[in-house]
Amino acid sequence: MPIPATQGDREAGRAYDRLIIAIDGPVGAGKSTAARLLAKRLGYRYIDSGAMYRALAWKALEAGLDLDDEGRARRLADAISIAFVPSGDRELVLVDGQDVSRQIRKPEVEQATSKLSAFASVRRVMVARQREMAAQGGIVMDGRDIGTVVFPDADVKFYLEARLEVRATRRYLEAQAAGTPRGLEELAEEIRARDARDMGRSASPLRKADDAMTIDTTDVNAVQVVEAMEEEIRRRLIASRRCT
Repeated sequence: MPIPATQGDREAGRAYDRLIIAIDGPVGAGKSTAARLLAKRLGYRYIDSGAMYRALAWKALEAGLDLDDEGRARRLADAISIAFVPSGDRELVLVDGQDVSRQIRKPEVEQATSKLSAFASVRRVMVARQREMAAQGGIVMDGRDIGTVVFPDADVKFYLEARLEVRATRRYLEAQAAGTPRGLEELAEEIRARDARDMGRSASPLRKADDAMTIDTTDVNAVQVVEAMEEEIRRRLIASRRCT
């Protein structure tokens, strides 16, 4: 298919090839916002891999699961039904048919997510589900191991990063908007600890894929990030076609 080179092309409905686009990075780097906007611009499906782990954590808390019991966590991951349903500019997250989109954003769920996502057997189950969701291509997926583990052969990979204080401020504003205010210093400390866990875990640690484009989102907005992503996608598509 032709590559849209202008905004007019996009508005006319011309689409990119059905690529798999991976976006990784630490908490608060702006992955979800950029991924959602990029998917909308490309006419792709957006999958929030972090929401899948949050959904599992919410279910585990509801079931009173011992969060240190990897065997039970894996069995729950095998049994749980997780679905994304478009709703306006967002996606509803359904767990066994129940809309838990708001519940999975609570602080206690985030803490449980960090623990469960460190289990190698749990990650294997979730990775298999993520690959199944993207089988037909036309996917933008964000997370912490998408370009390194879930889709090591993704067509285009991005790694987003930002200074700690900026990431903490973003989370602070999100909490304010959600009506669950948190202290800025408290959030900064939680993010610092989360970074250490994500980068230090033995199962699928957070790291930049060798062939990923790094984008520092500290001083740019989401639209600028997505424009840089689109330019890189066009560049890679043009380069690949010249080689065929």
